[in-house]
Amino acid sequence: MIRDAVVAGRFYPESSRSLKEQLAQLVEREGNREDIVALVSPHAGYTYSGVVAGKTFSGINVPDTVIILSPNHTGYGEPVSIMSSGKWRIPTGDIGINEELASAIKNNSKLVRENSSAHQGEHSIEVQLPFIKYLNDKASIVPITIMPIRYPDCLDVGEAIAAAIKGIEGKTLIVASSDMTHYKPRSHAKEQDMLAIEKILSLDPEGLYKTVTKNNISMCGVIPATIMLIAAQILGAKSARLVDYRDSGEVNGDTSSVVGYAGIIIK
Repeated sequence: MIRDAVVAGRFYPESSRSLKEQLAQLVEREGNREDIVALVSPHAGYTYSGVVAGKTFSGINVPDTVIILSPNHTGYGEPVSIMSSGKWRIPTGDIGINEELASAIKNNSKLVRENSSAHQGEHSIEVQLPFIKYLNDKASIVPITIMPIRYPDCLDVGEAIAAAIKGIEGKTLIVASSDMTHYKPRSHAKEQDMLAIEKILSLDPEGLYKTVTKNNISMCGVIPATIMLIAAQILGAKSARLVDYRDSGEVNGDTSSVVGYAGIIIK
């Protein structure tokens, strides 16, 4: 099946030409790029979070396979929903699903279930795709969207992803799609977000999970980021770097109620 774009014209430009023009402004195509294991990228409209996402993708080599983990904002589908066949359509073209890797993840996990309905209205994977295709037109994806789950369940999914990646040839990138604190004053949002970011930079998935829960941080992609860190550790990740951190107040001028955006690479 083809999963058509649902936020083109709202979160990013609807026409191929306009989208390529915006990506050219957001992504630096010159300079050194590095191979990494994983990254955290925001998923708001490009007006708000595009600069952070662009800076994050600008410094990396996008391999031919990308696993994208996202929060489930719609409530449809399974606790962990994968789409393991078909294509995702965006204005700049179609992106295929790596069926071999998707099947391996399902086979390795007791929680990952096939469910395309969870992906139909979910924006947080879709907004990553233009950046991926812009930097590697041949890239395929494995889309997985996740509801709130317990930490032991995060271990199951993270271990399944790592095992599946080890079982295929070539490089694979894991993208955790997440915005940070939602609708808090700037000073409070940054303080809260840095607690979570510190745990990501320390490659501490359980610490991230517990810190966000204990401090009631409204980081919507904490589960995807936790799972990403679990898989990254198994795959040999050694360090992490904060590329950029901003908030919505820098665009609309309202610092009384901001959403935070962080770009982080893990290698």
